[in-house]
Amino acid sequence: MRHFSAVFGLFVMTLAAGVGDAVAQSYPTKPVRVIVPFPPGGGADIIMRAIAQKAAAGLQQQLVIDNRAGASGLIGAELAAKAPPDGYTLVLATSSNFSINPHLVAKRPYHPVNDFAPVGMLATAPLLLAVHPSLSVSSVRDLVALAKKRPGELAYGSNGTGSLSHLATVLFASVAGIEMLHVPYKGGTPAVTDTVSGNVSLIITAIPTLQAQVRAQRLRALALTGSARSPLLPGLPTVAESGLAGFEAVQWYGVFAPAGTGRETVDKVQQELAKATRAPEIRDVLARDGAEARDDGPEALAAFLKVDFSKWEKVVRQQKIN
Repeated sequence: MRHFSAVFGLFVMTLAAGVGDAVAQSYPTKPVRVIVPFPPGGGADIIMRAIAQKAAAGLQQQLVIDNRAGASGLIGAELAAKAPPDGYTLVLATSSNFSINPHLVAKRPYHPVNDFAPVGMLATAPLLLAVHPSLSVSSVRDLVALAKKRPGELAYGSNGTGSLSHLATVLFASVAGIEMLHVPYKGGTPAVTDTVSGNVSLIITAIPTLQAQVRAQRLRALALTGSARSPLLPGLPTVAESGLAGFEAVQWYGVFAPAGTGRETVDKVQQELAKATRAPEIRDVLARDGAEARDDGPEALAAFLKVDFSKWEKVVRQQKIN
């Protein structure tokens, strides 16, 4: 009887494992929704659509983009956090809706670290620091020296209060030990226009937003905000190597699933996303947005988010930004 029980138990365990493997292998059996918490046609939307179309071939199911814009990305992310953890809802995460904006609201609708399962990093994009040509500086060191001579006088534009453009400049000023005047705008285009006009002296924002003005010599590029030089602008130094060691502020794009989503499912999606980001045509799409492809898995993305989330929380709290 004991022998029969042992054999039967082994049979049940084997059957259960086989069923689990079959479920994992069969996923996905229907289209997968990818929530993009930003409007159609923007940089984040274009990047996610291109990668989703490429990854869909490997998954043998459609990745359907569901734009849920609002509250700077919080609405779509909250919707994803409350979705069933079955692998059929994913969400595009960025610096805005996962690292910064949760610190700018009185009550967080979700916790980026606790309420999601990291799937994979898609890309990162450094920002570009540029100044008006009338400013007698040609490097970050020059800019810092000038700002120290004229505390609170130099005005900088941003894409808006609480934007990555704003917080990156706040962090820059803090690390450099300088004071500057913040002039917020409703988006990158008007901020750049006023920088070109000389109404503000400098700006830190996305590379594509500034590139044409830099090429036309209407603005002078000083440095990139990433941790390493970019192949998109190989001759331009980083802020960190220009005297502010350790400085980094990047836009990033990653995919998350609701917390509790099975690891087999996560791994399968991440594998296809990674393949997609390595494709030359996807790298071209990313380059147009000033971004570089990444294929980091769940653990690396989780570690990155914890650091980025804490960094911007500290900036928001210390500078009392709201």
